[in-house]
Amino acid sequence: HVQLVESGGGSVQIGGSLRLSCAVSGGPISGKCMARFRQVGGKERELVAVIYFGGAGDDRTFHADSVKGRFTISKDNAKNILYLQMISLKPEDTATYYCAADWDRCGLDASAFYYWGQGTQVTVS
Repeated sequence: HVQLVESGGGSVQIGGSLRLSCAVSGGPISGKCMARFRQVGGKERELVAVIYFGGAGDDRTFHADSVKGRFTISKDNAKNILYLQMISLKPEDTATYYCAADWDRCGLDASAFYYWGQGTQVTVS
């Protein structure tokens, strides 16, 4: 039974930093596709970043243009934890952030992911 447990959200001032963590149990994340999405109110979940196995022993990443250069997705396979380091935070980054994982697929849309965390609120003001 795969579970994703999130932590690290909170309130921060404009220009501040936060690191979100997503601890995974029930399966190894090594070689798997994982992502961070965010959602504001009733809007669709927006992709923030994806990390996936590049096939040559290294993970590759993709970051949305809106966060490129400010957010960095990474994972610690030994600890089974996904991280999202966020710096230079802006008010428009305010959202509920979700981690997502899938053992068989990868993509840039929320529909590509089967497992989801409970979400963590990030508020920038």
